[in-house]
Amino acid sequence: MAAARTIIVAGAGIGGLTAALSLAAKGFRVIVLEKAERLEEAGAGLQLSPNASRILVDLGLRPRLTPRAVTPEAINIMSARAGGEIARLPLGEAASLRAGAPYWVMHRADLQGALAAEVNDHPDIDLRLGCQFEDVTSHAKGLTVVQRRGDARQQELAAALVGADGIWSAVRNHLFPQVQPQFSGLIAWRGTLDATTLPREYTSPRVQLWMGPDAHLVAYPISAARQINVVAIVPGTWNRPGWSAPGDANELKNAFASRRWPATARMLIGAVDGWRRWALFTLPDIGEWTDGSIALLGDAAHAMLPFAAQGAGMAIEDAAVLAKCLSESPSDNIAGIPATLKRYGRLRRGRVLKVRRAARQQGRIYHLTGPLALARDLAIKAMGPQRMLARQDWIYDWRV
Repeated sequence: MAAARTIIVAGAGIGGLTAALSLAAKGFRVIVLEKAERLEEAGAGLQLSPNASRILVDLGLRPRLTPRAVTPEAINIMSARAGGEIARLPLGEAASLRAGAPYWVMHRADLQGALAAEVNDHPDIDLRLGCQFEDVTSHAKGLTVVQRRGDARQQELAAALVGADGIWSAVRNHLFPQVQPQFSGLIAWRGTLDATTLPREYTSPRVQLWMGPDAHLVAYPISAARQINVVAIVPGTWNRPGWSAPGDANELKNAFASRRWPATARMLIGAVDGWRRWALFTLPDIGEWTDGSIALLGDAAHAMLPFAAQGAGMAIEDAAVLAKCLSESPSDNIAGIPATLKRYGRLRRGRVLKVRRAARQQGRIYHLTGPLALARDLAIKAMGPQRMLARQDWIYDWRV
């Protein structure tokens, strides 16, 4: 296929693989560069609201995802101050029908595995593991992208390069070296446990959100409900980059001491045998997501706090919009690619900034203490479940 229809994607995470499938569905040849020798489990659980699951279903992934995903019946909002539930937001099949797409929770590895399997089955996608982006040069015929596998270097001609290589993006560093990730002062502690180890009332298909003083806790089933994913967010100074480092369970248990947290929340903390921790970094608003025929996508462009459960969702949306924009540009028109990518950035930036603000605000609300926590709990009760769900429509109802 001509270079004018070849797109190179750096990064085989959720955003990069979704971009590859979205672009291939529009008739492009796609080369995916991934520096890892094999795609391994990264992280634990994630939530996919209808704005994201709708795109995956349209790409044909429902048969691969349904056996592993869980459709939660509700989101249970719990307050450490109140000692238990203060609101229950109904989800389930009725909510999926209302939104036109499912609300899923699943293991991140299950989603990445399904995407990778679909990519490997597509004749127009070349997934190159153990092969990383090294350099790129722009010229009249498009781009020459240099990739490296071990000591060997290879050049590839393409119409565009997409940096979907995460918050520590090599592509972004090539474009905007002054932009660096910023530590948020928060640490996510993550663990999973076998669902059979908990009493039945704690393993129903639901998302539990515990709000408490300077911390919060989220738990939900993954891996076809065989496991429970538990995430605790606490402040801290440890800020080593990376997705997963061992954590001392006693440190986390002290943060959820009995004088501040009820027994049910502490039971979830205590049931996890092995904790991993992840320092939460974000990116400042970088303004432009593109430079010439190079574009950024997902965390490489807009890494955000996870408190709106939209990190993966925004990357999936980016991928769909990018593919749509490129498919609408004149075929074989290399000169038009920079303007097309700028349009993609303009279409995405406003929505992503709004979601970023919502995530930051949610985190502040979750961690309130004293009288402000009481006011929060009373406001949530007064609002009621239907009004609370309606406040999420601007996220869930989004379509390409």
